[in-house]
Amino acid sequence: MSWAFIDARWDDYVTAFESFDVAKVAAYGDTEVDRLMNADGIIHSKSKLEGTIRNARTLLDMEREHGSIHAYQTSFADYDALRKDTKKRFAFLGDLSTYYWLFRTGAPVPDLEEWMKGQDRDHPRMREMVRRHTP
Repeated sequence: MSWAFIDARWDDYVTAFESFDVAKVAAYGDTEVDRLMNADGIIHSKSKLEGTIRNARTLLDMEREHGSIHAYQTSFADYDALRKDTKKRFAFLGDLSTYYWLFRTGAPVPDLEEWMKGQDRDHPRMREMVRRHTP
């Protein structure tokens, strides 16, 4: 699955997942998964759809456990510990997506160029997105 595919169909995802309202998505069950499997414009991977629902539930669990997502993110000694815990908690969240989620939500992350040195390959799309969203 490519970021370009998702980006090109982002409006379809927003519609299918009810604007990504975390509480609504976390409450999805089999009926909503069936609806999503038939929704136009999104990837019809049951495991990815169920992973998205699980991730919404994880966000709610984090808020209950830590008081807020930000409190969770700042409760770790360093980025590496946060990255490892985040990857364990969320479905389908690799290094790239973990970095980007933390970056976009204001969590402490390493400088992009330093982080990229530890990656197997260059991520021009990541560079573009970080540049676009850096104040």
